[in-house]
Amino acid sequence: MTPDHIAGKSFSQQWRELVYGEQWFVNADGVRVYGRPPPIQRAPLSNPFTLIAMVSPQQWVFFLVGWFAWSTDAYDFFCVSLSATTLATYWEVAPSTITQSITFTLLTRSLGAVIFGILGDLYGRKWPLFINLILISAFQIGTGFCESLSLFYGLRSLFGVTMGGVWGLSAALALENLPKESRGLFSGVLQQGYALGYLIAAIINLFLVPNVSSGWRSLFFFGGGFSLLMAILVAICPESPLFTNNKTTKQQAVVTTTRAFFTEMGLMLRSEYVRCIYAVLLMTCFNFMSHGSQDLYPTYLKTTKGFTDHNATIATIIGNVGAICGGTLCGYLSQFMGRRTMIITAAFVGACFIPLWILPTGFSALSAGAFFMQFCVQGAWGVVPIYLSELSPPAFRALFAGVAYQLGNMISSSASQIEASLGENFPTTVNGSSVADYGIVQGILLGIIFFLLIVLAFIGRAHPVVDFESYHRAGVIDQSGHLTDVELYAAKDGLEFAGSEQTET
Repeated sequence: MTPDHIAGKSFSQQWRELVYGEQWFVNADGVRVYGRPPPIQRAPLSNPFTLIAMVSPQQWVFFLVGWFAWSTDAYDFFCVSLSATTLATYWEVAPSTITQSITFTLLTRSLGAVIFGILGDLYGRKWPLFINLILISAFQIGTGFCESLSLFYGLRSLFGVTMGGVWGLSAALALENLPKESRGLFSGVLQQGYALGYLIAAIINLFLVPNVSSGWRSLFFFGGGFSLLMAILVAICPESPLFTNNKTTKQQAVVTTTRAFFTEMGLMLRSEYVRCIYAVLLMTCFNFMSHGSQDLYPTYLKTTKGFTDHNATIATIIGNVGAICGGTLCGYLSQFMGRRTMIITAAFVGACFIPLWILPTGFSALSAGAFFMQFCVQGAWGVVPIYLSELSPPAFRALFAGVAYQLGNMISSSASQIEASLGENFPTTVNGSSVADYGIVQGILLGIIFFLLIVLAFIGRAHPVVDFESYHRAGVIDQSGHLTDVELYAAKDGLEFAGSEQTET
């Protein structure tokens, strides 16, 4: 079958695949067929240590490299959030002016996701990720030398481009080689590399920054060195076995060409645009949820609640400990409860904790609110890496997941700016002084986002079992020069799907 003979899927077929789970799957006779797969009995909750023991030493290497790369990425991003008030004082501007740089970073991340996602699916995970981290290191160090606000904006925008490529490559490298049974647990651990990076940045900001002459600049210098170290580790690590093995999975799959890759990408976009739009909307909610609860949080504690820099940083650290616990636990439980059920549960419980997160005035209660809020926020996020991988067209895991994530980031890029601007327009009184009320704005925004996330998660259905190994990488052609696996993008609207199946031709 060649691209010229393929009629792209209609909107109705794409909708059925997204909502009802129609798909290509291997039946009991070992034949790949199209239809609605039979219900799958979820395995009982497994001992996490058993799941960990299933991972081979080589798989551990790939997972840890992807995890630490993502942690580095998060550290570099949160440098601005942690130093926003200090930077505002340094350049004598309002905090909302500094948080504009966060918006610029988020806006440009989508470009990096496209560039590095294509490179990752075409040439492999290793070297695109290596280049990514080298550029991030350079931009982080450059930020530490900034003397003007305009240069600061420019470097943070360029940093956003490079940052945008890391997540898709890291998630693909870390998860695609793992046993299916372990992917839920390790998805939660992987995503909490984000919280780990934030935690490391908060610790550096607490103990290093106040005690060195370079001040806030040291936070960025340390990040540049951290990224460079990770680039060296990526260079030492071999290429993903699943990517290289897919070159020769079938006898007729003999070569991958750039032209064939882009031809297949066009087919994918034509036949999976509903899935693409859904993934972007879903990730928009996820990113509004995380940025709305994290980016302005240290500023909120210091400004609205009157915390010292020290106490605000401690509360941030406590919140990130909750994030790591929540992401790991919810990722693990998603293997038993299901991806969507876990996302919906975490979002609902998180909405219930909004009052504890914004209403108290004391350190202990607010820190508890931070812990439980981030437990739920990152608990839902813990399911995302594997959920997006399972939702993705099999040949485009790095591109699809990375671009959906970063387009959601781009749309949600104004979250901290919205909160900062609205908070400044709705002042409250603290210790007799009028200050911005960031808390009520954050609470309202998160309440709306939790509701929308529950609705979207209820709609979308990932493939219940994805055998990544059974599909070729993108752009593979057979000995006749035809693309393989193109039936994945073919229209099947003439079929009746009430238990019927269409055999692959």
